[in-house]
Amino acid sequence: MSNIPPTSLPGSDISSILHGGYHHPTSRLWQSERQLTKAALMYPIFITDDPDAEEEIKSLPGQKRWGLNKLVPFLEPLYKKGLASVILFGVPLAPEAKDPYGTSADDPNGPVMQAITLLKKHFPNLFIACDVCLCEYTSHGHCGILHEDGTINNPPSVKRIAEVACNYAKQGADCVAPSDMMDGRIKAIKMALIEAGVAHKCMLISYSAKFATCLYGPFRDAAGSAPAFGDRKRYQLPPAGRGLARRAITRDLAEGADCIMVKPATAYLDIIRDAKEIAPDVPISAYQVSGEFAMIHAAAKAGVFDLRRAAEESLDGILRAGANMILTYFTPDFLDWLSE
Repeated sequence: MSNIPPTSLPGSDISSILHGGYHHPTSRLWQSERQLTKAALMYPIFITDDPDAEEEIKSLPGQKRWGLNKLVPFLEPLYKKGLASVILFGVPLAPEAKDPYGTSADDPNGPVMQAITLLKKHFPNLFIACDVCLCEYTSHGHCGILHEDGTINNPPSVKRIAEVACNYAKQGADCVAPSDMMDGRIKAIKMALIEAGVAHKCMLISYSAKFATCLYGPFRDAAGSAPAFGDRKRYQLPPAGRGLARRAITRDLAEGADCIMVKPATAYLDIIRDAKEIAPDVPISAYQVSGEFAMIHAAAKAGVFDLRRAAEESLDGILRAGANMILTYFTPDFLDWLSE
């Protein structure tokens, strides 16, 4: 074998690694502009370390935490209806699963790593993305490793995030999506994927424009990821920070992102449009977050409007703003609605 390190090989520059962004039939569809299709939907799934769990999330209508033994029976009918992609969020319940460093995030026996293998076996054509963050696995609930004063310690946080992302990719994930908002993590992850020999078959979606919003409440209930103290305003973007979002999008593209994400979606359609204008040749994704989903349900329940019409209009707006792909808890509903 050659002794030339992977990063010295021709074509190993960050900007030249494109294959990971279109190695899967589903991600290839994302390279083109289109109207809403089943392939444009990514379904967020919460996976817990209790293998037999099927736990209702009260603040997130119709959504549950799933154990590994219940996951395949739940997804099988959705897959038959045309479910094309999911994004996995680990929800460890065991007290020993959390420490200051997020050690269990890539535990081979943890829920996400096992779910990747399980889903690949049962649904070989399903595009499997993994959210990459430490908040679900840290005892303090923040998205990175902390200094003694409670502020983010960026360098070790980036190193840990890159390790977790790389291990998800080596386990078989089609995509890693870091949501931690650490500076420089996209380049670190891309280099780790290159050096591990998996950059050609793993898409890198960056939560580039992730805002510090009040709309994450139901998600934090679902994932048990609320910070134990303080908030995340020092690393997530301020809601009025359009310029910061543009800078973050530009930076992450230069660091090797295959796709840019804007989160939340409905109140940030201008940012989705900005992302599409900054990166016209790159797929843009938008996360219709838990609070957006819960608000539509609550208003429909109160008789303000029809649930389906409101859901459809919300996604139409996101697509119109420039998104190619939407992460939404409405995915099971749209699998039925798009079949009519």
